[in-house]
Amino acid sequence: MRFENKVVIVTGAGSGLGRVLAHRFAEEGAVVVVADIARGRAVAVAEDIFDAGGDSLAQTTDVADASEVQAMVEATREAYGPVDVLINNAAKATDADFLSLGEMKWDADVATTLKGSFLCSQAVLPGMLEQRYGVILNISSVNALAYYGNEAYSAAKAGILSLTRSLAVRYGPSGIRVNAIAPGTLRTPAWEERRRANPEVFERLNRWYPLGRVGEPEDVAGAALFLASGDAAWITGAVLPVDGGLTAGNMQMMEEMIEGQGE
Repeated sequence: MRFENKVVIVTGAGSGLGRVLAHRFAEEGAVVVVADIARGRAVAVAEDIFDAGGDSLAQTTDVADASEVQAMVEATREAYGPVDVLINNAAKATDADFLSLGEMKWDADVATTLKGSFLCSQAVLPGMLEQRYGVILNISSVNALAYYGNEAYSAAKAGILSLTRSLAVRYGPSGIRVNAIAPGTLRTPAWEERRRANPEVFERLNRWYPLGRVGEPEDVAGAALFLASGDAAWITGAVLPVDGGLTAGNMQMMEEMIEGQGE
């Protein structure tokens, strides 16, 4: 098992992608700290991991609150020792139109998504520096690479890519690797409200993806396990799109361009 006896924190681990990441790391032998702003969700995931034979610690944490982040990392250290792997997954996105996007909603998206990644990274780094080993994996988004709406969320996710490169260069000499994943659309509870409003939303989105479908959390989990493991020992400062080919190009646009040339 690739993460036997490793201590892994996953933020936003109470549902969606975070929940799948927590389970997958536990299956690979990691001790998983399930951090989520909703206590009930964190406890439920930790209990599921225990029931499956793993070891886990539930932590109720608002990643935008420095004192809560510090308390979470200290509880982890007291229970298991220094953190080996941090997965910055917690995020927040508002659907408000840009012109009606209020300052409070902007701040909320940026605080959870970008500030949270900063605070969690800052909190675990002293322990990683002490042991001269550690991995920080930031979950960004294709929204950081091109325009797909959600301006506040997208700006925060783009900031995560800059943070990834900065930490990778600054702390690489100390044995710490920092990478990012940029997922495309994933079939998670975050999309449930849209799916209820439009049951065919995923079918409509499928045509934009060269691989013909939106993603599943498991698609990202496989990439995360690789980047956090020794198999990626010489990879740092990288951004891996896990997006079914979305950012590689637009087939429908190309077909329409070629079709237009024949007119």
